[in-house]
Amino acid sequence: MSLSGSCFCGKIAYTVDKALTDARACHCSRCRKVFSGASSAYALVQPNSHTWTKGESSLKRYGTEAGWELAFCSECGSTLAGILEGSVHGVTLGTVNGDPKIEIDKHIYVASKASWDHIGGNAPQYPEGAES
Repeated sequence: MSLSGSCFCGKIAYTVDKALTDARACHCSRCRKVFSGASSAYALVQPNSHTWTKGESSLKRYGTEAGWELAFCSECGSTLAGILEGSVHGVTLGTVNGDPKIEIDKHIYVASKASWDHIGGNAPQYPEGAES
């Protein structure tokens, strides 16, 4: 199994050679700001399965808390991945090319969702985080 993804402008690209896991949408105020929307749509990558295939030098990183960073394109601003202690932890589902072969399986931090956000689907909703 292999997936590919890229930013909006195409300057940065990646592949993931193992299935994505634990897809979630986070509705906290921080994710709304980072992803410029109602929530994030994010799935975990298995260890050593993610490779930057194009434009890694154009990645910008923003540290969000100890050990955690967000990786985004310096040209178009697309948020591409979450990085934990220097390694890609997960990718944003909106940057995957084609079908990521996974669906959101939980909504987290729903207690702080935006008043204009209406969550659809049947995935469980958690007021705060949920154990993985």
